[in-house]
Amino acid sequence: MSYHDEMSRTLSYARHDTLEGLLQRGRGLGAERARRDPEAAAPFVYDGIRRDWTWDSQCDDRCLYQARLLRDLKLSPAPAVDQLLRDEEECPRTAAVLELLALAGSDEAREGLRAYIRVGRHWVTVLQSVAGSWPGEWWEDLGDVARARIGEEEELPWSAEPWGRFGIEVPGRTFRPRPSLGGLGDDELLALLAADSTELNTKVDALRSLAGREPAEGLIPLVPSLGTRGGSRPLPLLRRAVERLGALAVPAARAWSVDGREWLARLGADVLSDHPGPEALPGLVTELAEQWKAREWCGPDTTAKRLARFGPEAADAVPVLWRFWRHTPHSYERTDYLMALAAIDPSGSDDAHTESLWDCEERARLLAIASAPQTPQTLHRIAVLRDDPMERPEVRAAAGAQLAL
Repeated sequence: MSYHDEMSRTLSYARHDTLEGLLQRGRGLGAERARRDPEAAAPFVYDGIRRDWTWDSQCDDRCLYQARLLRDLKLSPAPAVDQLLRDEEECPRTAAVLELLALAGSDEAREGLRAYIRVGRHWVTVLQSVAGSWPGEWWEDLGDVARARIGEEEELPWSAEPWGRFGIEVPGRTFRPRPSLGGLGDDELLALLAADSTELNTKVDALRSLAGREPAEGLIPLVPSLGTRGGSRPLPLLRRAVERLGALAVPAARAWSVDGREWLARLGADVLSDHPGPEALPGLVTELAEQWKAREWCGPDTTAKRLARFGPEAADAVPVLWRFWRHTPHSYERTDYLMALAAIDPSGSDDAHTESLWDCEERARLLAIASAPQTPQTLHRIAVLRDDPMERPEVRAAAGAQLAL
């Protein structure tokens, strides 16, 4: 089956219910089936490292999923190491898989990356990445290599490490750590946003802090003033901070939606659309069905979130939501479909939550840790996630907290 996005890129995915198709999509069921027959799964696992099966490479995640498959199926990392050393375009993705696999104890993966840093074309990116995730003793001895190669890089370094530790000055790069605003209270952050004298980067940092907290209602009257200097766009992270406000922003959004500034009108319209009244339900059900008919893989998650607000009243959308959850190659959106299904018809989502403990997406695993039925199988899997050195810190922490209940 061929799926096309708006960029006219074509990817031909295997059927969603085959082992190949499940692995291409990063589904938890694919990882479970692969463990039952590693020999059959091996070609698809290596293909998933060689080719980019993510629908949106900015959002979709496969690297941890693929590293786990190599480890759990006891597959050799040699083909991935060979691919990396050939310096193909897939280098960043392959390096990320091997970087994680090394954390899980693969000496072959670790030495493959070290060898690449000595001779590879994208060595700067790889060295910076491993310096950020590996123990220092795994890479600190590469200082002589870095000093010898620093004039031949294709990409300028983007982080302070490991160059500062190696005593290397990077021309054209000054690394000044941005101060964290996380210790400030809501009132202090809002005061920074309100002041004309506050630098743009500081306002963005204030919005970042607010976006990770409980809703700060004092942000609402400041929103119209938080556009860029040219007035053509909102400040970065403003939309995310407004989303945290939820229904609190609806009254103000009615005025924003008719404002002459396009960005503010669009933001107001989106807030109102995200909190629809009962009259909007039939249209949203129809919209989701039309998105399925057109195989639109980017965007139906927004429709799903809006439908979720209606709870059981949106039951007509359930069959289509399940189709999206099973079929979509855009794995980042899968979590939103499952959350909508749980809000509308919670009785049918236990198996999906359990499967999601093996999903490629961090959000899906976090949802599954909180929502999967507590059986010996799921509790064992949550313990595995808690103890896995490759797992994201947030997932490990959530798994530990769940097991401590």
